[in-house]
Amino acid sequence: MRASSSPPHAPSGPATAAVPVRGRRELREFIELPYRLHGRDPAFVPPLREDCRRLLDRRRNPFFEYGDVELFTVRRGGRVAGRVAAVHNPRHNELRAARDGFFGQFACADDPSVARELLDAAASWLRGRGLRTMLGPVGFTTNDECGVLVDGFGRPPSVMMPYNPAYYPPLLESCGLTKAKDLWTWEETAGGLPMERLLRVARLAERRHQVTVRPLDLGSGYDADMRVVQEVFERAWQGNWGFTPMTGAEFADVTGRLKAHLDPAIVQLAEVAGEPAGVALALPDLNQALTAARGRLTRFGLPIGMLRLVRAVRRIDRVRGVLFGVLPHARGRGVETVLFARGQEAITARGYTGGTEYGWTLEDNQAVNGYLRRLGCARARTYRIYGREL
Repeated sequence: MRASSSPPHAPSGPATAAVPVRGRRELREFIELPYRLHGRDPAFVPPLREDCRRLLDRRRNPFFEYGDVELFTVRRGGRVAGRVAAVHNPRHNELRAARDGFFGQFACADDPSVARELLDAAASWLRGRGLRTMLGPVGFTTNDECGVLVDGFGRPPSVMMPYNPAYYPPLLESCGLTKAKDLWTWEETAGGLPMERLLRVARLAERRHQVTVRPLDLGSGYDADMRVVQEVFERAWQGNWGFTPMTGAEFADVTGRLKAHLDPAIVQLAEVAGEPAGVALALPDLNQALTAARGRLTRFGLPIGMLRLVRAVRRIDRVRGVLFGVLPHARGRGVETVLFARGQEAITARGYTGGTEYGWTLEDNQAVNGYLRRLGCARARTYRIYGREL
């Protein structure tokens, strides 16, 4: 039996056929649906509506320089009861010689008929472009929010991670979707990390292999440092399931938006003998503060949400480890341990005492998952990418 999180007075009646979103009013209804469906769920973190509009804006989102998207909604009782985006990402397919399509932006009442209309519409649109498989949910690329939460319900997600109520996985499965890949996040166990041992190994690697780490430069060196982050990201993740490198415009867009939220002290760049070797990028968990803004920075022309957000940011005590990678030539020299140890040292020194979530990692990435287990971490949540043949 599925648990429902539909709000009281949810619209009733049969679901209509899915229709493409056209015009400002329909786009506004598309954006507003998750707030209406899940706004009373204490684990739901309302994203800023401006961020949602930017993602869907063909003039502002660099994805649209090469990809295409069609938005669909389904109504029930005259109101929108479900939404989805069908996504065609040619760069993903060119890299893999594949014919994959994606769906994302999925939000739906606990109604299989609504979900079926949505996913059938997305599948038909993708099939019309010669694609053979539908994977998702994925933002627009695998560098955006990915997956459906399948365990770890009841608490808010970390920054840049999705959230959904427990009825979503069986709802998708009722539409013929099956697991394609699981993504895992990790947290420290109650015993904590073995910091004394980690720092001992780190000091040895620093001496023996000339490993040094330093924090991110948020000043004049920011662009150069972010180019190192991009290089590590692309080379360390090359070959991973689903990974597609960002274009230059996409990376510039991401780094530009991230800059205001970074704590440079907890972003560590490693070098071996003065050459770039790896990156450990952690972010303060902005989701702890976003709830205070209630999805809007301004109300009635006043910066009410902004003021609430600024006050709430001061209370952030959690961190998400977003990116951890070492370049191939630098592996086996203890760079991983130096990055991890010095990163955790910085997180503690900055007063983040509420814990760290690491990931996501691919379920079959045995090297990284084994490393996290050996450090004393345990799996925290599972996010699932579903698939369906077209």
